[in-house]
Amino acid sequence: MKLKVGKYYLDREQMKIVKDNSKHLLVVAGAGSGKTLTILGKIKYLCTVKKIDPQKILCISFTAKASSDLKRKIKEDIGLEIDVYTFHKLGLEILKRNAYEIADVNLLDDIIREYFTTSIFRDKDSLNVVLKYFHLKNKNELEDFYKDHFDEVVSLEHLLSTFIHLFKSNACTLSDFITFLNRAKLTFDIKKYRREKLLLKMALSIYVTYTDYLSKEHEIDFDDMLIKAKNSVENYGFINRLDYIIIDEYQDTSLVRFDLIKSILDKTDASLIAVGDDFQSIYRFTGCDLSLFLNFKKIFRDGKILKIENTYRNSQELINVAGSFVMKNRAQVRKKLKSNKHILKPIVVKKYNYAKKALTNLIYDIHDSNQREIMILGRNNKDIKRYLDETKFKQKDDKIFSLEYPEIELRYMTVHKSKGLESENVILINLTSDTLGFPNKMKDDKLLRFVSPHSHRFPYDEERRLFYVALTRTKNKVYLLIPERSRSTFIDELLEDYKKYIDIKKSD
Repeated sequence: MKLKVGKYYLDREQMKIVKDNSKHLLVVAGAGSGKTLTILGKIKYLCTVKKIDPQKILCISFTAKASSDLKRKIKEDIGLEIDVYTFHKLGLEILKRNAYEIADVNLLDDIIREYFTTSIFRDKDSLNVVLKYFHLKNKNELEDFYKDHFDEVVSLEHLLSTFIHLFKSNACTLSDFITFLNRAKLTFDIKKYRREKLLLKMALSIYVTYTDYLSKEHEIDFDDMLIKAKNSVENYGFINRLDYIIIDEYQDTSLVRFDLIKSILDKTDASLIAVGDDFQSIYRFTGCDLSLFLNFKKIFRDGKILKIENTYRNSQELINVAGSFVMKNRAQVRKKLKSNKHILKPIVVKKYNYAKKALTNLIYDIHDSNQREIMILGRNNKDIKRYLDETKFKQKDDKIFSLEYPEIELRYMTVHKSKGLESENVILINLTSDTLGFPNKMKDDKLLRFVSPHSHRFPYDEERRLFYVALTRTKNKVYLLIPERSRSTFIDELLEDYKKYIDIKKSD
């Protein structure tokens, strides 16, 4: 049978997934392969062919925008009213019988700042820990240190905030601090051990203060909410009868999110359809655990994995490069991505001496080739400032306006924000060999190894996946602006291994 969703018929791979009856199914979907179309097709098939009640299908996506977009497409393309939840909304729905107040998202950072500026001066033990960490003698020296080394203090605050967020998203408990301390002793380096011991003491003190505050104010944070929702499901069952749970962007699942889903599956005996792409797992810093994706068949013994390998966005030549590049990490799922679109040299490397002049000329060159839609991507929010000539362009939020050619559709965003989006043409900037270049060379502090699920070690593994995302946003060509000197190691790798797919332009 053929199945049509909106204006499109599903292909053979998509139909295989739609008709599959596995209890636990993982759909590995390549970039631009029609992942959303497949989800819509699956819902249509379940409701119209298998006569499943739409109210017995639980759909989950990871952001409010993604969930609202999916809900709208379900209504417009297949004529069904199905709510699509974020994990935040799902947790609230489960706990609505309880009067919980959700804590401000900045609460932890506020408590950390107060710890360093106020709390430690009222607590001798905490003060001594901070003094030892900074190798200072008394609080007067500490106050001077704050003034002279502001960035170092902010960096420490950020580390502790990240540690506690990851601590909670991986369902750690107070007893784990003892485990971490014992593991720290195994470094056999007394200086590193002393540093990590002091950091763990700071983290413990802040964590206790944070949890005490939440308790006194009868508030819960996002991870608490998911844990309480899981406990509620285990104790009282789920709020509705379910036949299917469909999760989009499954590669972004954290342990506490997974535990909630597992509790719902156990209580409802629903079937699971998890859809995602391990190549696009780029949120480890928020607690996402890629092993939940990679080890799907170990977690679900009857689990089945199907792949969507036909891509409708990129040329075959581009996905040859992007796929091979990301699969150099052998932990990634093997995929043979295919496309009917062909562009002999889809990657254009443009060298430059002057960044602003180079970007301006490149935008004009793309415009002169009758292409108007351009997405500019950077590794960091402020990258565009070094490249944008403000005498020729004006920026407002993510939109950029050309004063000379107002018909050009320009937008700038980070690669992280671009995931799930596409454009006729893409320009990638900040391809430099710097700490904040691409790849970003800022190493995770060793302290995070205790709370960051990262069993697969590969150089710049997440940055490599992020670069894959950047390359695959384009429908046509991707333009890489690179400096004549100190260019990204990723560029060196592309030029060495994939030169036949690259058009190299000299600097202006």
